[in-house]
Amino acid sequence: MSLPDLPRTRSVASRLVVVERAGSTNRELIEQASASPAEWPHLSVLLTDEQTAGRGRLGRQWSAPPGSSLAISVLLRPDELPGSLPVGAFGWLPLLAGVAMKRAITAAGAAGVELKWPNDVLISGKKVCGILAELLPDASAVVVGSGLNLTIGADELPAPTATSLRLAGVAEPDADAIVAAYLDELRVLMYELANSGGDADGSGIRSLIERECATVGREVRIELPDGTIQVAKATGLDEGGRLMVITDAGPAAVAAGDVTHLRY
Repeated sequence: MSLPDLPRTRSVASRLVVVERAGSTNRELIEQASASPAEWPHLSVLLTDEQTAGRGRLGRQWSAPPGSSLAISVLLRPDELPGSLPVGAFGWLPLLAGVAMKRAITAAGAAGVELKWPNDVLISGKKVCGILAELLPDASAVVVGSGLNLTIGADELPAPTATSLRLAGVAEPDADAIVAAYLDELRVLMYELANSGGDADGSGIRSLIERECATVGREVRIELPDGTIQVAKATGLDEGGRLMVITDAGPAAVAAGDVTHLRY
């Protein structure tokens, strides 16, 4: 795949930089936005279809054959929006990005698209997109990176639990239309949250994400960062976007961990 000029994306992004390849688009955008903040306003985007050192949550590596996927990093500057978004509300940002990506690839023609807490978009239970949000060193902004599998073939998938839009039936994914729709959805969702001062209930964001998130209401297996494994029932999200669950020991909130949806 060769990236086109991306005119739709340019019409939504405040700044769009497309590079031939990158180690990690998140790392590069964090470094550049930190060094020259005036040059990188809210909703600036760094994008490539060849990322050589991508990172996922919990330090995992993310890779794909050149030209078969997109690495999209978006700079979010809450202080450039109406209202306010305290750091305590930043936990909602990867979830907002997940909802935005879910809607964008559904509009592209994919069926069976699900949002899995906290950072994966699935098609028929297989991962098509992973999301990683990272703070700038001064905590003034957040970079949200998304790795979207567009045309990876079955013999090139990084794991049997992964898929691509092409494998899911979208024969010729329109990268420009997908990224533009993703940015537009993310822009609106973040505006709504910031306009309410980061109040996920007052803005309706918590109830919206609970409706969109397939994890809520499911039996799940949770692998916590310390290696502990829990089987629980996911019941909802708390005011900061943490997953609320019921385990054998009672109710709990999960802030980080790998979640697997168990079959009904």
